[in-house]
Amino acid sequence: MVSRLILGCGTVGQTLVEAIADGQGSLLVIDDAESRIDALREEGVSATVGDPTDRETVSAGVEDTEVVVVADRNPETNRRSAELAVELFPEAYVVAYLGKGCDESQRGRIVELADNVIDPTAAIVEQVLAVSLGENAIRTSNLRRALRRVDGKLAVFMHDNPDPDAIASAVALCRIAEEVGVEAEPCYFGDISHQENRAFVNLLDLDLRNFESADELDRDEFAGIALVDHSRPGVNDQLPEDTEVDIVIDHHPPKEPVEAGFVDLRSDVGATSTLLAEHIQRLGFDLSESVATGLLYGIRVDTKDFSREVSTADFEAASYLLPRADTGILDRVESPSVSADTFETIARAIGNRRIEGTVLATCVGALSDRDALAQAADHLLNMQEITTTLVYGFMNGTVYVSARARGTDIDLGETMRAAFGQIGSAGGHADMAGAQIPLGLLGEVEEEEEASLASVVSDVITDRFFETVQSTPRSDGEYSHGGEASFDATVLESED
Repeated sequence: MVSRLILGCGTVGQTLVEAIADGQGSLLVIDDAESRIDALREEGVSATVGDPTDRETVSAGVEDTEVVVVADRNPETNRRSAELAVELFPEAYVVAYLGKGCDESQRGRIVELADNVIDPTAAIVEQVLAVSLGENAIRTSNLRRALRRVDGKLAVFMHDNPDPDAIASAVALCRIAEEVGVEAEPCYFGDISHQENRAFVNLLDLDLRNFESADELDRDEFAGIALVDHSRPGVNDQLPEDTEVDIVIDHHPPKEPVEAGFVDLRSDVGATSTLLAEHIQRLGFDLSESVATGLLYGIRVDTKDFSREVSTADFEAASYLLPRADTGILDRVESPSVSADTFETIARAIGNRRIEGTVLATCVGALSDRDALAQAADHLLNMQEITTTLVYGFMNGTVYVSARARGTDIDLGETMRAAFGQIGSAGGHADMAGAQIPLGLLGEVEEEEEASLASVVSDVITDRFFETVQSTPRSDGEYSHGGEASFDATVLESED
């Protein structure tokens, strides 16, 4: 039985044969050029010398043909072959190549007959538009142009206490800068304290520069500043708010307009790593295993293994990265030891929990590892009937808040901004958000009064969050728990 039949074998036909020769089912090629048939036979392909428009040649012993590919370089031959294929094999799937110099009459007839038409002119135009003139291609070109304008060293800043998405994105942008001849360094403020994140950096042997404060930053050392996975200086980083930024690449929806020489801000993707992977793929340079592994892990973490705010672009980027990544390293990154401090933070979060309806809030008190907040928020979201969690604690004069949600109509990022935006910085996604709130006068409480401080902070943060959730309208127009709410939290505002 011949399941696939190729009529005519020009350049396109030969390419198709190479692509499908190893597929399931049998294959027969019919072409009138003896040299091409001999070449195919030498490659182990079943081929017959004959006229692909001749009824007797085509019909001989191929009653069960399931797919017919019409692929001669001559458009008239293709028209006649398509007519013959439809007549002899009415149930077969017909793919037809238009050929070189196809006129409107031939094109119209082939389009009428075939199930799928290969139009070389349209394909070239589509490719040129996608690669050279598409919106994303122009964006990549503008990024390269922005990098080339940096006359010196570029500092690529992640947000404070960076996560894998921020780390991978910074390293990848430095790799792109290197490709266009610009020296770049991945930088961050704060700590990488989450055990998985430390394992991620160590196993990939990533060289990152840590600044303890903005005072350590010598602006004369850097000719340009880039921000990845956040979009404004002074917000979730320790750069001065008036810092002039050259490049911003981020996937978080901004609270205010973003100002930079180049901005790639797309909140319809699940990770900033996706955007960097796209730029690298379009630029077409070699991607090291460590950068590919980092970007793949960044996407996986920020989309929670492709289950949270994931887009087609995230899957496409992962598909590009996966063959180039070291998945063995990822397995080792995802199974690190958990510190005793993290377990203690989770235990305090469980013990101090307060629940109203499906919303849980808890204060863990003084922190030694702020990354433990996110882990606690994730763990508590597994509790039965809980759809929203808020976990917070304080260190160095600041209250740090981590929130998670699932299966709820509330936009958690907007809720956090409404609750805490006026007394600190807050925001994030619909199902994952955070906030940082200066303790202000509360920060002057003596260390031995930590229990008192925790009680005051808990009263303010928990009450404000619950009342904001209660006053937030759902998509059905109702309120989450009924009723409007107001709350005066000036107690947390800092004084000059």
